[in-house]
Amino acid sequence: MNEIDALQLPGFATPVRRPRRLLTQNSRLKAIGVYNWTLPALRARLPDGQTITTCPAAGVCAAVCYARAGAYTWPSVRQRHLANLAYVVEDLTGWEQAMRAELRQPRFARDTWVRVHDSGDFWSDPYTEAWLAIMNASPHVQFYAYTKEVLRFKRIVEPARPPNFHWVYSLGGKEDTELNPAVDRVADVFPTEEAIHAAGWHSQKDDDRLAVLGPAPVGMSANNLKTQKRRQGNRTLGEWQASLRRRRSSVRWPLPAKDP
Repeated sequence: MNEIDALQLPGFATPVRRPRRLLTQNSRLKAIGVYNWTLPALRARLPDGQTITTCPAAGVCAAVCYARAGAYTWPSVRQRHLANLAYVVEDLTGWEQAMRAELRQPRFARDTWVRVHDSGDFWSDPYTEAWLAIMNASPHVQFYAYTKEVLRFKRIVEPARPPNFHWVYSLGGKEDTELNPAVDRVADVFPTEEAIHAAGWHSQKDDDRLAVLGPAPVGMSANNLKTQKRRQGNRTLGEWQASLRRRRSSVRWPLPAKDP
C-alpha cells in the first residue's frame, strides 16, 4: 500500500501527493515509541507558488537548524513534508478530521505519545486551534512539542490548555524576551552534553519526552553537524539570540539633518 496518494488540490496546477498516514516515526522517536507530525523547516514554497513561513518566530536557530540538513534534505523526505503542509494549507478542516480519525485507530489505543513537529512550528492561529481541537478529541493520547511561538501560545494555548498537551518554550527565537524562566518551562541548545551539566541544566538525552516531563530548565546538545556546530561555537542558542538582540539595540542610526 502506498503511503501517499496523488490528489488535485484547489489552486494547484499539478496534483499534490497527500499523505495517507499522517503520523510517522523517525529513528530516534521510534526507539521510545513516539509518533511525530512534521512540516518543512522555516519556510516552503507550495506547488501553486505560495510561500508559507512555518517557523515565524525563528531567530538564530534558523542558522543551525538540524531539519535543514542531513536526511531532511532528501527528496523523498522533502516531498513528504511539503505534502503535509499542502494538506494543512488547502484543507485544514479535512486534515483535522483525518488526524482525529487516525488517532482513533487501534495502534493509538493507549499509552500513545505524539510529538507535534520534529520540524516546523505552530505557524498560524487556525492551525494551532486545529491542533487544540485534535488534542481535546483524543484524550487517550499524550501530545508534546517544542515551540518558539511564545506570543501565540500565551494568547491561544495557555488560556485553554488541553490536559494532554505538554510543551516547552525553546530559546533561540525572536520572542525569547517574552519568557520568564521562573514561570515558563524553557529549553536551550548547548554546544555539548557536558556544557548542559556544567550550567546546572537538565538533559533530555535519554528520552525526548524529558523536555516536557523531566526537571527544568532543559538542555539538549547540538547535533553533530560540522557547519552548524562551527556557527554556534561555545554559546547556547539563547545566549546567541540575546547577544544579537543587544548588538541590534546598540545601533544608533544618525538622524537626517534638518533643513535650514
